[in-house]
Amino acid sequence: MKTKDVYLKTMKFVWLKLALGGAMILFALITMAIFLAIGSLGKGGGVAIAFWLWLFLVCGVFVWVQRYFGYMLKAGHIAMVTTAVTTGSLPDNQLEAAKSMVKERFATTNVYFVVDRLVSGAVSQLQNGLQKIDNVLGGIPGVSIVVSFAKMFVQIALGYVDECCLGYTFLHKEQSAFKSAADGVVIYFQNWKKLLKDAALTALIVMGISLLAWLLPFIIFTAIFSAIGISWIFALFIGIMFAAVIRSSFVDSYMMVKMMVSYMEVAPTTQITFDLYDKLCKLSSKFKSLFNKGQQEQPTQYNNAQM
Repeated sequence: MKTKDVYLKTMKFVWLKLALGGAMILFALITMAIFLAIGSLGKGGGVAIAFWLWLFLVCGVFVWVQRYFGYMLKAGHIAMVTTAVTTGSLPDNQLEAAKSMVKERFATTNVYFVVDRLVSGAVSQLQNGLQKIDNVLGGIPGVSIVVSFAKMFVQIALGYVDECCLGYTFLHKEQSAFKSAADGVVIYFQNWKKLLKDAALTALIVMGISLLAWLLPFIIFTAIFSAIGISWIFALFIGIMFAAVIRSSFVDSYMMVKMMVSYMEVAPTTQITFDLYDKLCKLSSKFKSLFNKGQQEQPTQYNNAQM
């Protein structure tokens, strides 16, 4: 399937992300009204105190919701995208199939959370050390090209590859999720050139859309809140939340599908260079942790890696 087809056929997950984000915005608006009402009853800095209490509450609830619902929703979407790209078809009941695949692969939410955080952390650390990677891993195709790009562009262009690595775990049910994820990261770094090339144009479009997504909500909410006498600071945070929900639901989902389509085209045929495990472990503590967990569960799978 092409990117557009996969994206449209898995739109259920996009709408669910939007619904989850919309619920969070509604919660933020309702609690804001309550805290503002309470703060206005106090003297002096009552509103300021109410603002900070509101902000801490909203941030805390947002983190909790993402931890227990957002991550599993993302995992289900990744599972269905992987299925669509690798098999060319999707089950009739995507939600039930996704739930089954995630539960079978990760058993519990905590396992998925640990794998996801380790992969994301490893990719982030390795991207932040691009110059070191260029010096140490000169043999990997395309690394020098990546180094020449601005850091922001690289983060946007390749910032969705952690989802690709997690998608790779669904392709290899015969081995642990930690080992598959570590393999996925290595495959990612062996295919820099193709992944960057495929992501380049889309990343530029994402940069433009993201700017509008952040700017327009702020202007709109500032105008509305100013008209009813509410500080622009509240408008700023509501605008940020609104933009984040729109980007996460639509833009990030499309970019994720785009990257996964490119990644899954090369992953099955990539011959893993096992010495990269040792080199990447030296560059990223997160990758080393991911590698070690996989090695502990299936040490024979890494018999060619020298640690």
